[in-house]
Amino acid sequence: MENPNFLHQKYKDFNKSPEVDAAAKRKDIPLSDADARIQSYLDRLDAVINPLELEDHSNFDRKKRNLALLKKDSLYEQFIIKPEEIPEAYFKSIKKRRRREGCGDIKISEDYRRELEENVINDQKRSLDNWVDYLASDDAKYPDWLKYFAFRSILRMGIYDKQKKSFGERTGGVVAPFPDLNREALAITLEAFECQANGEQPKFGYDIQDDVKQKFLEFLKNKNFAKLYALTVEEFKPIAEVLLKVTKGEWRPYPAGSDPKKLVESIAPYGTGWCIRGESTAKRYLVRDKNTLHVFYSLDQEGKPTVPRVVMVVNAANQLTEVRGVAYEENLDECIGPVVEEKLKEFPDGELFTKKTKDMKFLTEIDNKVKQGINLNKEDLVFLYELDSEIKGFGYQKDPRIKELLDQRNPKEDMLTIFDYAPEQIAHNQNEINENTVAYLGEWSVDVFQIIREYSNVKYFYESFSDKKIFITTLETDPEIDSPEKAEKAIRKQDISLLNLDKDILNKTKFSKTKETYDLVRFSVKQLGFPNGATTDEIYRRAEELGLELCPAEVGPQLRLQYHGKGMMWIAMKQITDSKGNPCVFYLNSRDGELELYNANALPSRIWPDDRKVVFRYYKKAA
Repeated sequence: MENPNFLHQKYKDFNKSPEVDAAAKRKDIPLSDADARIQSYLDRLDAVINPLELEDHSNFDRKKRNLALLKKDSLYEQFIIKPEEIPEAYFKSIKKRRRREGCGDIKISEDYRRELEENVINDQKRSLDNWVDYLASDDAKYPDWLKYFAFRSILRMGIYDKQKKSFGERTGGVVAPFPDLNREALAITLEAFECQANGEQPKFGYDIQDDVKQKFLEFLKNKNFAKLYALTVEEFKPIAEVLLKVTKGEWRPYPAGSDPKKLVESIAPYGTGWCIRGESTAKRYLVRDKNTLHVFYSLDQEGKPTVPRVVMVVNAANQLTEVRGVAYEENLDECIGPVVEEKLKEFPDGELFTKKTKDMKFLTEIDNKVKQGINLNKEDLVFLYELDSEIKGFGYQKDPRIKELLDQRNPKEDMLTIFDYAPEQIAHNQNEINENTVAYLGEWSVDVFQIIREYSNVKYFYESFSDKKIFITTLETDPEIDSPEKAEKAIRKQDISLLNLDKDILNKTKFSKTKETYDLVRFSVKQLGFPNGATTDEIYRRAEELGLELCPAEVGPQLRLQYHGKGMMWIAMKQITDSKGNPCVFYLNSRDGELELYNANALPSRIWPDDRKVVFRYYKKAA
């Protein structure tokens, strides 16, 4: 049930706040009706996060687009720290830590400072995204008022103090990320608040001592989310490793409509991390949404099947929608893969999870090899570095073993195994490039490019392996996409964001009727020789001096359809005038995993920042 009165009691004058007032005015709700005003705001938020799908945009995910815009235009702007807000004490702490690590009295250069600033900002964005994405997902089966309460609370929570067992208050200049998302702890916390709002006593179906219960009730009475969440996180007990090695057990179904108490009681003694630990959430899965849950219980130390390891969610249409384990971020633990693989055979759509199963099985094999001191081969390394495809798991985030394994590797040595060449065939600067060079691994610049284009034998390009691949590629256009209409259809089919305003220049783009080949290279404005930024005209003149050319306009949409890499770049091309009279170029971006094709105003006098990346066309030198 909805309960806007809880928010009215918690936040003084919330019904008079600008955001609530704006929503209430749409429905002419008077100031005196506080609950209705707050509910109108919650309804407005829900409409933004869960928009109705438009019939003529069936391949376009409006929810994903809306969330991306909400993050960028509102949440990041309001709650993510700005570079100039990062206190000097943070940089001093870095220097102090590096001294303790034996690095001496280091100097924080401008480049290193910018890198540290970016790390702080990116960590905050990622941690905030975890909360936004989860609370906006179908998995978070909580009322809107509870979601709002949880999210507004974490925005004020700083770093977790392990000694005090509490979260600090988030004030100006906090560099720490937002709190970690523990779905089980969140479920326990929100269920308690929901019981309180409904006039019910919280259910202590989990193992906590009497003194902890008293603290729990005190924090609940004061509506203190931060303290209650910290308490449940602290009481969360992970499943012992010795129990994870046991894979004998049984699958137990919980049919749609069945009593959620039996499910909750069966998993309560163990720390699964599942949101269904909360009875209200379990009820929404089983009763409201009519899902059937299949839980696998492995044998405990007494030989009884009581240890929850995997939960599979099957919806009312008999479709398998979720598979969650008990490892980090609900990934499968490293021992349970074969059990899951066998169970998936029972479901008609189980093959949709096949790649995840195979990837987790292969990752476990690699992890075991490393633990046993066995050298990884080419196939192992290609998989681990995700050179052919991304490693897919069952959890909400990447399996942490990937990073742990990569942190132990020497990328330069692994390159030799992956690409089958000798150390002398890798060039690390422009002076080492010759007719025997197969790969370049080093700083990227126009000077390096001018030498590399003389040698067709150089096939691989990295600033660092394998996270910073240099963008130098050959684009072959799809001859089937020979008109703006077909381009837009292909873009929509891939769920690439394309706002209607950008169609102005797409509709004026000329597409080739046959397959065309374009050799492309990308530089930052700084790499082009402009450390303080440059205008569009200055960039184009510099490109001409370097023997680079403007791209045909079709490179924008054709490249977007084929290139799924991260980051932003704009296409150096002859500007196309949009309906407002602005000279525009195509702009590619990737935000929150969503690919985008926009237009960018490219007035001749516009100044582009030094870190903005630009794509040019070039011609290879004749062999």
